[in-house]
Amino acid sequence: MRVTIAPETEGVLNADAGSTVRRTVLPCGVRVLTEQMPGIRSVSIGFWIAVGSRDEADHQYGSTHFLEHLLFKGTAKRSALDIAAAFDAVGGESNAMTGKESTCYYARVLDTDLPMAVEVLTDMVTSAVIDPAEMETERGVILEELAMAEDDPGDVVHERFTEQVLDGHPLGRPIGGTPEAIEQASRDDVWDHFARWYRPEELVITAAGGLDHEQLCQLVTAALEGSRWDISQNSQPAPRRVGAEIHIPVRTGTEHHRKPVEQTQVILGGRGMAAHDEDRFALSLMHAVLGGGMSSRLFQEIRERRGLAYSTYSFSAAFTDAGLYGLYAGCLPEKVDAVIDVMSTELERIATEEVTAEELERAKGQLRGSTVLGMEETSSRMSRLGKAELVRGEFVDISDTLAQVEAVTSADIQRVAARLADSPRATTIVGP
Repeated sequence: MRVTIAPETEGVLNADAGSTVRRTVLPCGVRVLTEQMPGIRSVSIGFWIAVGSRDEADHQYGSTHFLEHLLFKGTAKRSALDIAAAFDAVGGESNAMTGKESTCYYARVLDTDLPMAVEVLTDMVTSAVIDPAEMETERGVILEELAMAEDDPGDVVHERFTEQVLDGHPLGRPIGGTPEAIEQASRDDVWDHFARWYRPEELVITAAGGLDHEQLCQLVTAALEGSRWDISQNSQPAPRRVGAEIHIPVRTGTEHHRKPVEQTQVILGGRGMAAHDEDRFALSLMHAVLGGGMSSRLFQEIRERRGLAYSTYSFSAAFTDAGLYGLYAGCLPEKVDAVIDVMSTELERIATEEVTAEELERAKGQLRGSTVLGMEETSSRMSRLGKAELVRGEFVDISDTLAQVEAVTSADIQRVAARLADSPRATTIVGP
């Protein structure tokens, strides 16, 4: 079953395998979605804001990721140590993630510790101080994080490939910013970014595990009433990010970024599919066949038969109005040409020939297994609710997801592969 999540949708969205999914819009515009999972003693909870690196003004580049760090550095009620100690004291976990289109602050705790998690996360998201001294300290931490990523050629090749495929668009920029942008970021710029996006109508709270929906709504309301936000006015939730797929130029050809390392990193690919594309299930199965495991074509041909690389796979990234795909391998410099030749050959082959019945069934089994096994974790179900609300505007239960996977044919996979293979291609190389 799939349910469209209209702004006014309330109550039970769906029940699947004994769990119950519910959605409530609080008067202030905050959205609360839960999945109650019988027999589970833990709860994963996430506070989502639909702002990512693509939404930053030029003078605020890197601010979204900067805020991810700064919200853990203290509020009017709590120091950074207080925030960390609150979760450590109950054996819980807390963290955050910044993407190109959203930011999430999340925690996993015992069901009895959910009130604490709600109170602390609400305090962080609504009432962060953004202390200038703490900002200077964290500036150094972020610069170290960027330096660490720059020292990893695997990270570098993915960043450079994204820049090449999404040429000149904010989606092509690194999520964490650049060292230059972080060095120049002012407290006023980061604060303005915080004030613009961190508002009741932008906040989505999702939780999954051993919980009661009504109780969670009461906890959230109480925490908001004690926060810096004014929730006295009735508000509607902010509109979802929407838009037709956009055209972004691809810098075609090969770009070589030299690094003094032993192994060369290679990605060949191009523009992919947006998050709402109806072919997304066929695309997932195409990747399972092409580069999704040890039995995939890339792994068998590049590693097992020819010994050209240790690691190889294919991948996609999907955003509201754009996407990309790539074929990756890490190999010795003298093997780069051979690896690229195999990648090109396998991409053309899956685009011109239907996959075998055996490959199709193996790919479906792989996707079925990974989908169901992933949903046994409360954190995965919490994330699924966040994406349903912010990205798709639609909740799809596991049974319907599996049915859509099962409906994909070999011809569908070939058609999707042809869409990718026929589009402009880029090759990114990082190495000596």
